[in-house]
Amino acid sequence: MRNNFFFAALMCSLPVIATSQTTTASRSADRYGIRPVLVRGPYLQVATSNSIIIRWRTDMLDVSFVRYGTEPGKLDKLAGNDYRTSEHIVTLNGLQPQTKYYYLLEGFRDTLQGDKNNYFTTLPLPGKEDKYRIGVYGDCGSISTNQRDARDQFEKYLGSDPLNAWILLGDNAYSFGKDIEYQGHFFNIYKDNLLKRSPLFPAPGNHDYQDEPYAAEVAQRSGEIAYYQNFSMPTKGESGGWPSHTSAFYSFDIGNVHFLSLDSHGSQENGKRLFDTTSSQVLWVKQDLEANKNKGWIVAYWHHPPYSMGSHNSDTESQMVKIRENFIPILERYGVDLVLCGHSHSYERSKLMQGHYGKEASFSAATHLLSNSSGYYDGSENSCPYVKDAPGKGTVYVVCGSSSRVDHKQATFPHDALPFANVNNVGATILEVEGNRLDLKWICEDGKIRDHFTMMKDVNKRSVMNIRKGQSVILTASYMGTYNWQGLSSKDRTVKVTPPKGITTYTVSDPYSCLKDVFEVHVQ
Repeated sequence: MRNNFFFAALMCSLPVIATSQTTTASRSADRYGIRPVLVRGPYLQVATSNSIIIRWRTDMLDVSFVRYGTEPGKLDKLAGNDYRTSEHIVTLNGLQPQTKYYYLLEGFRDTLQGDKNNYFTTLPLPGKEDKYRIGVYGDCGSISTNQRDARDQFEKYLGSDPLNAWILLGDNAYSFGKDIEYQGHFFNIYKDNLLKRSPLFPAPGNHDYQDEPYAAEVAQRSGEIAYYQNFSMPTKGESGGWPSHTSAFYSFDIGNVHFLSLDSHGSQENGKRLFDTTSSQVLWVKQDLEANKNKGWIVAYWHHPPYSMGSHNSDTESQMVKIRENFIPILERYGVDLVLCGHSHSYERSKLMQGHYGKEASFSAATHLLSNSSGYYDGSENSCPYVKDAPGKGTVYVVCGSSSRVDHKQATFPHDALPFANVNNVGATILEVEGNRLDLKWICEDGKIRDHFTMMKDVNKRSVMNIRKGQSVILTASYMGTYNWQGLSSKDRTVKVTPPKGITTYTVSDPYSCLKDVFEVHVQ
């Protein structure tokens, strides 16, 4: 139990955000010494470079305060309010970008949770290049041993490396997205690490809409389903991107990576959905992509995949067909680099492709592939990274619907456009982005990485430089990786050279003969 005199004095010195409302039930609880118990969370929402929302739930009414600071033993800042509620939502403002903060949850009588394991790191400034890790969980809310194993192996892979954020691809709590299912199948599963340390940016699936047509038609606007009640979204553009003013779809930045979280099941005005190109969602997507052409990477994610032959068939299921025919051309026109979906309880992945909007049988490698490489970038045959010139053509499509279960497959599995496929293993996916390099890895429930690929932008450069005799020049490889400088002993990405008079050519290449930069230095 904390020092209530100190706490009361500290609260009096702070601005009160809401008026205290003490109910008969809470007065009785105080009288008989009953204390609220933490039953959900904490979990992190609406992260930005200078703010974050912390949410949690108690079993009875209590006040909402968060004590926080940059040192675990010195939590010298306090945010919150003395409004009594069981759903606690507290915003921490005035934070520093890319900074680690420790925090604890305060109720009226007790510290509900808080030790050295309660921490988060604010997002980097939009556009900043650094090394980022983003987790990807699809169809994760089917409580099972496999779900826990996939979680454990994902966390083991992370080790002490920070996870900047994680995203959900829908069907986050089976079977109907009810609050009790969210509690048992989602919040209880991920509470000890991911939820309280890494901000979450979700997208809804059909099961989050109770898997009913009625819910899909009205719940996006009414917010009556648990999905909208349980999560807070950056609807005002506060995390980057174009404001959507709706929790159904939104965008955000993690450094130089721009994300769009979309809703492929709910409906907007007049019953329009993601595949209706005149819907408010699609019009917003165009605005957002137009305003974010300068971002290093663009990743879009939603639930229903345009291509799949896992537990769902993209040739026959109307939502998937219409998304592929009507919506995918828009994303490709704006140079979206990566599309992540769930729905099929499988893992499926394409090569770098463009322009395939028909059924599986119409897919042609010669016509639709911009690269025949596996993208493994590991020295195996035909495994060079996918290379794009920004904004450039070409998208990789990934179905990651296997974070808690795998199901049956279609007769033609794998889909001709998605040859890297698996319906035998459960797993979660991680994106690792550093500058102009993006890596995706699928980490399975047994710890094995069963698929991975690398994509790069603006590499294989040729540069001409002019300097005077006796001057030095800095040469920097265009890619992130391993560097072999011809005629130089350095293995660093950047070297300093002082060439003789005349023309000297320097080259740097990777060990697999996939990448090569040429620097022609003219000395006068």
